[in-house]
Amino acid sequence: MNQRILCVGSIAFDCIMEFPGDFREHLLVEHLDRLSVSFLVDEMRREHGGVAANIAYTVALLGGSPILCGTVGRDFGNASDRLERLGVDTSGILTIEDKYTASFFVSTDDGNRQIAMFYAGAMADADKISLHELDLDEVALAVVSPTAPAAMAKAVRECKELGLPYVYDPSQQIVRLSAEDLLEGIRGSLMLIVNDYELGLIEKKTGLESAEIRSLTQTLVVTRGEKGVSVMGTDVVQVKAVPAREEVDPTGIGDAFRGGFLAAYVRGADWRTAAEVGALAATYCLETMGTQNHEFTLEEFLLRGEEAYGNRERVERFLGQPSATPSK
Repeated sequence: MNQRILCVGSIAFDCIMEFPGDFREHLLVEHLDRLSVSFLVDEMRREHGGVAANIAYTVALLGGSPILCGTVGRDFGNASDRLERLGVDTSGILTIEDKYTASFFVSTDDGNRQIAMFYAGAMADADKISLHELDLDEVALAVVSPTAPAAMAKAVRECKELGLPYVYDPSQQIVRLSAEDLLEGIRGSLMLIVNDYELGLIEKKTGLESAEIRSLTQTLVVTRGEKGVSVMGTDVVQVKAVPAREEVDPTGIGDAFRGGFLAAYVRGADWRTAAEVGALAATYCLETMGTQNHEFTLEEFLLRGEEAYGNRERVERFLGQPSATPSK
């Protein structure tokens, strides 16, 4: 049974900053047309990131062997070696020698509100990659995540040409994708995974209601923050979120959910079990600074899942024994 996941999308560095205050106190709604603000932050960390890399990280953490597909720049250095040690297959990475790796700059205030900017860099050349040139043996599905819009459209088109089931995850690129590209990505997808806000953006951009969007994909998965997740396939499954022991950094929690959810799904997990695995992985990410620093042993994951959902037997059946906690 094919169980590998092809993670197509951005590979980046994350510059994560913390602002000791409330962004809302410094925004004058009546003067947004002349917006000019600067926030002095107390801390900054440069971390490994990128949506596809984040998803692949959590898949590998749960014992999978994902293939990462995306572009990096001349400054990526030995970061590929790190990913390989973690259990990520980097054979799908293309280096663009005359550009820097894409970079995500995000500042989070005391209320976990975020202001972010993204520098495309080498990601702008992601459409130079063709899925036709990759070894797709044992690949169960592809995840088409945010990267250059042209590359996302190409990945969708090639998945359809190859008959490769794909999960459509437009998230941060919804604002840049055309309505036509969004509809083409959703139409015929194995799943559409978005959060509730992103679903609203898709509705606004395409002019479709959520029920109409749901009809274009086999399964609609909507994450709702602390309210949990809804999986709308043949049936509707609602799964609660796992309370965080400490909310450290919300960056990347959606990617961690996708990694956990899909790692369980490709091994045959039912919707409820897959959503519970994803929700718990997301909480581990929330409790850690950065998008690729959360870690756990299988026993820790099973115990905490049992406390939250009473699901140890179900999760153990599908996940089996993942590899040891990765060494950074």
